[in-house]
Amino acid sequence: FEMAYKNGYAIGAFNVNNMEIVQGITEACKEENAPVILQVSKGARAYANHTYLVKLVEAAVKECPDIPIVLHLDHGPDFETCKACIDGGFTSVMIDGSHLPFEENVALTKKVVDYAHDVAARGRYITVEGELGTLAGIEDDVKVEHGAESYTKPEEVIEFVERTGVDSLAIAIGTSHGAYKFKPGQKPQLRFDILEEVSKRLPGFPIVLHGASSVIPEYVEMINANGGKMPDAIGIPEDMLRQAAKMAVCKINIDSDLRLAMTGSIRQYFMEHPDHFDPRQYLKPARANIKDLVKRKLVNVLGCNGKA
Repeated sequence: FEMAYKNGYAIGAFNVNNMEIVQGITEACKEENAPVILQVSKGARAYANHTYLVKLVEAAVKECPDIPIVLHLDHGPDFETCKACIDGGFTSVMIDGSHLPFEENVALTKKVVDYAHDVAARGRYITVEGELGTLAGIEDDVKVEHGAESYTKPEEVIEFVERTGVDSLAIAIGTSHGAYKFKPGQKPQLRFDILEEVSKRLPGFPIVLHGASSVIPEYVEMINANGGKMPDAIGIPEDMLRQAAKMAVCKINIDSDLRLAMTGSIRQYFMEHPDHFDPRQYLKPARANIKDLVKRKLVNVLGCNGKA
């Protein structure tokens, strides 16, 4: 994060659920010589099992020894989940208390930080991400109706960071979860004024953006052209994310784009090969598309290629 902040780039935090996604991401980062954060949500742990996910990432570390790889818990819902991930081999966790009143968020976040940093004091360095402000949209169990989201209040960030001891802070400046971030005809906007004010109050401190998938049109079109129905899926423009990465944002979460690339690839494959049934056949092009997508993000959005 310190290198990212000083040099105007962000590290990609990509949500993983299975082997092909892990392979596509890490192969792209290996070829682009880029650091990477592989993150797992509560839903991913329920789907794929904690142990399987940890072992997949351990395999990626073995196959890509020259790039830094972090295993991160995304949107940890409670202390128990964060503790289980820390004890179970994760190197970073997020505790999401953003839905709670400020004092409760502080107390919950500090509890996780104290545990993680106590583990770190014994030789395993663990970082903790907290969150202020809420994003609209749906990601696993995180569900906030559009219109009910709240921007981060810059006047709260110093107190929150000082009282909790977090290592990074996720803020809400207009991004949202899912593939439907904006309505047709609506101009995407991010509150760079909030980001700038937060960075002034927390100079040198790493800021995180969630809900930052661009919902790349070519993959939406691929899905719709092959039997899918995803009208009006609109994401965050990549140039806005690149601007954020040049400021205080050191970690950008990318999830929906990976799912769109995989789903579009599989739908297209079955339309072209309706008689095929071997998962190796249709998952191979899906993995290749994920790799191409991640390379694009590393260069055009994150600017972290060549930084490992």
